[in-house]
Amino acid sequence: MGKDVIVACDYPDRETTLNFLDRFEGSGVKPFVKIGMELFYAEGPDIVREIKARGHRIFLDLKLHDIPNTVKKAMAVLSRLDVDMCNLHAAGTKRMMEAAIEGLTRPDGTRPVLLAVTQLTSTDQEALENDLLIHEPIKDVVMKYALNAKESGLDGVVCSPLEAGEVHGVCGNGFLTVTPGVRFAEGDAGDQKRVTTPERARELGSDYIVMGRPVTAAADPVAAYMRAMADFVG
Repeated sequence: MGKDVIVACDYPDRETTLNFLDRFEGSGVKPFVKIGMELFYAEGPDIVREIKARGHRIFLDLKLHDIPNTVKKAMAVLSRLDVDMCNLHAAGTKRMMEAAIEGLTRPDGTRPVLLAVTQLTSTDQEALENDLLIHEPIKDVVMKYALNAKESGLDGVVCSPLEAGEVHGVCGNGFLTVTPGVRFAEGDAGDQKRVTTPERARELGSDYIVMGRPVTAAADPVAAYMRAMADFVG
């Protein structure tokens, strides 16, 4: 896997999602797409199968977080969907992450890439301390969670692009950093707190960036996607 832009298809239903993907027909590109909770809960696993059949790589962003046995069984189900990436919350502990790997691994030894969410990009230091009662600096928390994920056998983390370089410093360059919170310079940050541009994410060491509204809400989504690819991948 090399550097790539993942488009967050945060749509409420199948029709809207496929209409968006239809915009790319004839463009010569099949963007890597993220399917999150909203779309998956609305349409179920069939939407994953349908988008996969169209030739798109898929990051299934469900952020599992439960007791180890439940996560293991859920991952065993997800492993049959032939997605390329999936994730869980690192806060679920190393034991939960190890159980997830067991469940995700197919009988032939293959499995999708498994990522751990460190801290959501909507979380800042104030929320970390006041809401979660975690009083360590947010970067220290992210690095500890990333190291826990690496030691548990995961392939990488979902983190802010501002933390990507430091994650690589702690966990190695082969440990993937998938970074949401990426906007074009003129874009609105929305509910994201720790954000940057595609160019800056590349400079900071992100392996993949996730972009939703800057692409999906653009007047010309294909042009916006191609701009993001040029800015990030070159």
